Amino acid sequence: MKKIKTIISMGLVFAMVASLSACGSKASESKSSDSQTNDTQTETTQTDQSQVDKTESTEPVEISILNSKNDLNQQFLDAVTEFNKTYPNIKVDVISTDQSPVEKATALYAAGTPATLCMLDAGDISKFKDKAADLSSEKWVSEVPQPDMVDGKVIAFPFAVEGYGLIYNKAVVDKALGTTFDPSTINTTTALEDLLTKIQNAGVSPLIIGSMDWSLGNHFLALTYANQPDSDVSTFISTLKAGTADLVNNSAYNGLMNMFDMMMKYNKAKDDPMAVTYEQSIAAVATEEAAITFNGNWSMMEIQKSNPDGEFGFIPVPISDNASDKGNTAIAVGATKQIFIDSSASTEEQQEAAKTFLNWVVYDAAGQDFLVNKCNIVPGFKNITFEPANSLAKAIVEYNNSGKAIAFAGNYVPADHWNVLGASMQKYLVGKIDKTELAAEVEDYWKNVE
Repeated sequence: MKKIKTIISMGLVFAMVASLSACGSKASESKSSDSQTNDTQTETTQTDQSQVDKTESTEPVEISILNSKNDLNQQFLDAVTEFNKTYPNIKVDVISTDQSPVEKATALYAAGTPATLCMLDAGDISKFKDKAADLSSEKWVSEVPQPDMVDGKVIAFPFAVEGYGLIYNKAVVDKALGTTFDPSTINTTTALEDLLTKIQNAGVSPLIIGSMDWSLGNHFLALTYANQPDSDVSTFISTLKAGTADLVNNSAYNGLMNMFDMMMKYNKAKDDPMAVTYEQSIAAVATEEAAITFNGNWSMMEIQKSNPDGEFGFIPVPISDNASDKGNTAIAVGATKQIFIDSSASTEEQQEAAKTFLNWVVYDAAGQDFLVNKCNIVPGFKNITFEPANSLAKAIVEYNNSGKAIAFAGNYVPADHWNVLGASMQKYLVGKIDKTELAAEVEDYWKNVE
């Protein structure tokens, strides 16, 4: 997922998950689970097969799914093949796009050809509430401890749970420290700078910053919203919309930007920061050219292109020297990609077929394998018990099982937040504006949001 945006209560989500991206917008390549786990999943599938078989049409039904995680296009095509082994009378057309998901969905509706199943960034789901089927009575809702509600109804299926922070290469950091690194020791900005200095003294670039607007805008800057003292993202955003927020004097904002200043100081590409692409920033850490970068678990696919066997983890982004500040020891986690079923143009038969596909993902072993092992996604369903498939996914589970998660605030922002305020963050990255001017641009943006 590169561009990723309604959040599940994550302390609960990971009590339900012993399993396992990005969009960032980035899920990893498939992993195989051991035979014992597969045997367990097969037994579960047999028990719950009645849920998958809720609707089985005797006449061919054609449906489509808008897949906004285009890096998973082949995985979706393979999943349709597996799905058709059980449901040969349901034809599923996969529409993959690297366009803004909400723009693509809007274009399909304008053309009169909306997808039956539409995957959007979480923050955009409510825009289509009048076109979405009510899924409140679906069986899988009971597998989600705290499902997201829109006007008192469940209208979206939580496809992907993702998280982000400072990704580190374990081999590089361990070598620089001469011991096994414990990320829990980094709970203040001072502790992080001490770590960066030690890595630098070991002859390795300690950190590289990717220049992507979606990363800087919807992920890094959004930590300001998630790190407010009461952790109430919606309330803080309402003050921004009302024009009553004072970012210049906001401790979370100042602490976060002080942190960014530190990152810029140790940036491997500080002489030309805008030249660093997503792929370059991830490859640098994967190949041990740098120890740390800022991104999410969707990066694992890109990491594995050059380091398929490496171990990686997350360090939280500290915003102060107060170790008791939750954001100093927590990473951002949320259900970033969600799927709604169109009810405005889809027939009842198509809607039932779409529901059958979603139930297949949750209850059938092949569907669970597609979600967790093939896509390397953290599922939001407590009945799925596959083990995490990669080190970043494992790290997400560990943080959340320990209650060390903050809101994935990018889920709460408008579709243009990433490119408008991402551009503002890019200006800060290259020194064109200072902290005060950046705060003004953020406040001006939100004053124009309805």
